[in-house]
Amino acid sequence: MSVKRISTFTTRAVIASARPARFQASSLLNTSPKLRTTIQRPATTCHVQHRFHSTEGKPNNKVWDFDSIKQLTEQPSTDRVLIDVREPTEFEAGYIPTAINIPVGSAPDALFMPAHEFEDKFGFEKPTADQELVFYCKAGVRSSAAAELARQVGYENVGEYRGSWLEWSKKGGRSERD
Repeated sequence: MSVKRISTFTTRAVIASARPARFQASSLLNTSPKLRTTIQRPATTCHVQHRFHSTEGKPNNKVWDFDSIKQLTEQPSTDRVLIDVREPTEFEAGYIPTAINIPVGSAPDALFMPAHEFEDKFGFEKPTADQELVFYCKAGVRSSAAAELARQVGYENVGEYRGSWLEWSKKGGRSERD
């Protein structure tokens, strides 16, 4: 095939796809006038641009690593709360010492609850706004979502252990079970 023939073929294909399509409604004469009008209108392509990300930068959550979490478990502080956002069954199978369980999947509104409702539901006090919340899950995905929810509630001191449970168990971190 020559270059001219390919370009002619390509040009014809582009022109054909750019032409508005018209449908013959002769076989649809028994349909309603509104439907006939709709069918006889030329089909057009509409291009809409979507932006799925924010123009604002994400908040800079403190990123915790294995050694920092290990130190946190060995020297607990009331200023920091380690939060496991996995489901209760995952939490019961094993968790990082000192962690509390607030499942983001089944209770995404937990941090939005008033303190008394939170305590009734979970059996421990709701973290206060002046505490640093450090989130982890199994692989780091749910913990990022939980950190974002915490920021929406008004917590400013938020951290994420992105290595989460998989890294913790792989590196031989001590674990507890319920």
